[in-house]
Amino acid sequence: MQTKKAPASPVKLRIVLDEEAFLGPGKADLLQGIAETGSIAAAGRRLGMSYKRAWLLAETLNGYFHEPLVTAATGGKAGGGATLTKLGQDVLVRYRRMVAASEAACAEDVAALNKLRGRKLRGKSAK
Repeated sequence: MQTKKAPASPVKLRIVLDEEAFLGPGKADLLQGIAETGSIAAAGRRLGMSYKRAWLLAETLNGYFHEPLVTAATGGKAGGGATLTKLGQDVLVRYRRMVAASEAACAEDVAALNKLRGRKLRGKSAK
């Protein structure tokens, strides 16, 4: 039995830390996946991305801050794995809190826009 996917948020928040450092839903979802699975590869698979792409994003995130957000141990007998550091957990919590606040602040206007549309467009983009 398939479970229904939760509807996507109508608000997509992208935080611009500087001209080369961005934190958005994809990077936050990767951090969440690493926290939940203990693996960069598994977190990447959840998001439909290659291990190489997931590793690159984790390294990119680590470069944004004065300390790493993700630590990784190589495989072998111990099995390897990855975890969020205390800073990584803090960054993820703060991002999720900003998203929730943004959604709450926009909810009334998003509902009004949907009423103004009159109907939902399925699979078609409005031009």
